[in-house]
Amino acid sequence: MKHSIRTISLALVIAIGVAGCATTNPYSGEQKTSNATKGAGLGAVAGALLGAAISSKKDRKKGALQGALLGAGIGGGVGYRMDVQEAELRKRLENTGVRVSRDGDSIRLVMPGHITFAVNRSNVQSDFYPILSSVAEVLVEFKETSIQVEGYTDSSGSDSHNQQLSENRAQSVASFMNQQGIDRRRMHITGYGERFPIASNNKKTGRMQNRRVEIKVIPPQKS
Repeated sequence: MKHSIRTISLALVIAIGVAGCATTNPYSGEQKTSNATKGAGLGAVAGALLGAAISSKKDRKKGALQGALLGAGIGGGVGYRMDVQEAELRKRLENTGVRVSRDGDSIRLVMPGHITFAVNRSNVQSDFYPILSSVAEVLVEFKETSIQVEGYTDSSGSDSHNQQLSENRAQSVASFMNQQGIDRRRMHITGYGERFPIASNNKKTGRMQNRRVEIKVIPPQKS
């Protein structure tokens, strides 16, 4: 029991030390712990416990330390890669109208329909080509991630029309990205019609927000 407590304590000390490294969000100025750092901290805990468990009683402390260091590297690896990818996407998409958000290790890009498509059309507008090309360039570089392309509409029109329009728009974005070098096998393409609105369909501004395509970039272990 005493050895277990010491092992857990060591893991927590390493994790706290790693988690103490904060970064500054260049867009909000807010101090935060990066996802890579959080992952490293969790990896350190898991690695230390595993290292101690598989080591002999004499080498338990050494095993915990080695496991913690290995776990920190593995745990921080995915988070770090996604942090770098997020930063690059934010830099390229600044002032384009595309919103970049983070959900754990996943990255979501929200592309409003009024800058991506003409009204009631599913072909990507030529003015949007350079922006979508910038997205594709980043995603090509990070080949290990999976990509969800999701189409949405507002509540105007019939359910069947909206469903088909959302699917066609998601397919158009995916086809363009494929032409830019992204393997189709990395992409999962879905149309949700008027489901899952992000604003009220009772207002014009809300309907504009609901007409959108979203790209979700998912790290390998969540694909």
